[in-house]
Amino acid sequence: MDRRDLIGGAVALPAAALLSRLAVAPADAAPPPVHPAAPVVARPAATPFGAVTVHMRARALADQPYKAPTPHLPEYLQHLDYSQYRSIRYKTEKALWRGQGVKFEAEFFHLGFLYNDRVEINEVVNGFARPVAYHPDLFTFGKVRPPTANDLGFAGFRIHYPLNRPDYFDEVCAFLGASYFRAVAKGQGYGLSARGLAIRTADLRGEEFPVFRAFWLERPQPGADTLVIWALLDSESTTGAFRFAIQPGQDTVFDTAMTLYPRVAIAQVGIAPLTSMFYFDANDRSRADDYRAAVHDSNGLHMLTTAGLPLWRPLTNPMTLQFSAFGDPSPRGFGLLQRERAFADYEDLEGHYEKRPSLWVEPHGAWGAGAVDLVEIPTDSETNDNIVAFWRPQQPLAAKSRFDARYRLHWCWSAPIAETLAKVTQTRSGPGHDKGTRLFVVDFAGARLATVPATAKLTARITAKPGKILHPVVEPIDATGHWRLSFELDPGSAKLVEMTARLEGVDAPLSELWLYRWTG
Repeated sequence: MDRRDLIGGAVALPAAALLSRLAVAPADAAPPPVHPAAPVVARPAATPFGAVTVHMRARALADQPYKAPTPHLPEYLQHLDYSQYRSIRYKTEKALWRGQGVKFEAEFFHLGFLYNDRVEINEVVNGFARPVAYHPDLFTFGKVRPPTANDLGFAGFRIHYPLNRPDYFDEVCAFLGASYFRAVAKGQGYGLSARGLAIRTADLRGEEFPVFRAFWLERPQPGADTLVIWALLDSESTTGAFRFAIQPGQDTVFDTAMTLYPRVAIAQVGIAPLTSMFYFDANDRSRADDYRAAVHDSNGLHMLTTAGLPLWRPLTNPMTLQFSAFGDPSPRGFGLLQRERAFADYEDLEGHYEKRPSLWVEPHGAWGAGAVDLVEIPTDSETNDNIVAFWRPQQPLAAKSRFDARYRLHWCWSAPIAETLAKVTQTRSGPGHDKGTRLFVVDFAGARLATVPATAKLTARITAKPGKILHPVVEPIDATGHWRLSFELDPGSAKLVEMTARLEGVDAPLSELWLYRWTG
């Protein structure tokens, strides 16, 4: 099963102040009309909706014991296989907002297969919210027997927008499963995902997966290029209120405001979690017997520290689970990036990994001390997401408290930051010339390095803890205009070595800081 096919074919810092009472709808506002594409069924009455509605529900829910959802689907829908579920299609002509003169449309995912928990979905118009009505007539069922019930509800939704050309509504984002969501920028295909929240990732007790229980989709104004979506998060440990202002484009941007209301103290929490896949590349082919040069949705963790130092950590597919933490007083940004952008980097006519999004997290306001955590999980397949990255606050979240964070998610081709230092374009590894050593070859390009003549004598500052660095060489690559650093690592008896490297000029660094963990 390919999780990207599933989403694409069959188918997660102070916030605004919480007011003491529900915002009142304007006096001249009226409840929204029934979605014209929906069959005529009995629907609940519209209710007032304002900036604090989701906050009030989240706070009230946090005062109650957690209650896991109970699937209410017919049993045969709960046990669909991938092919059966993928054959269920929403009817495009029945999309929410179709024909209403706006630049967004919403389609909905049916329940079944892995997605058996009903998600409440509402439309907001003129200060009132009304549930979007389910009916089997909204779908074609392909290989599946249509249900007879008219109140099953939906598993999630996807948003369409004229992203690549003005006469066609492309799918730009989808919310499906737990608190997962994904998006694309212009010209891209689906790849890595984001989540609302991560709790106890890589913990021996098992990970806790918060879920989005309900959504509110604000009907956009004619001509508007921003769509506002609200979400209610729930889990054993916390509830939360989210607001996403989504702007599709050359970079697709999610301006995100999050407020958590912890039920209990949470020591291991991940803010703005990113989930991706790294199977193999030139730095790590130990698990791959494959015709392709590389297979991954992301090939590195990028981070911009408080001091403005850019870090680049190439991803690996380790033999055992690996956990890394990069501490900082308050980061300027971090993300999982796809830097290899040529078809020749992969040679995959189906996957087109060169078109997968990079995802950059830009904090708004000071997040305070903590660490960007990176989790690398062994995988023997490209169908498994095995990479997780998030911000972990230094202080645990206290029970019955409130935690606010604001940030911007950039689904992009490259990190939206000024590049004053050369960046790593490729990391390769192989047997060293000396017995027991490992050869590393790291290529750099861009920024200050682009103005350095090929005759210049550059140096590299390299560290290894533990271990020894042997035979370092810095030289230009005539064929590309880039520069290459090569060296051998002698790990001695160590089974794990942390390394750093960067190129330097006479009086200043020329490149970002390359970090790597070797495991024997």
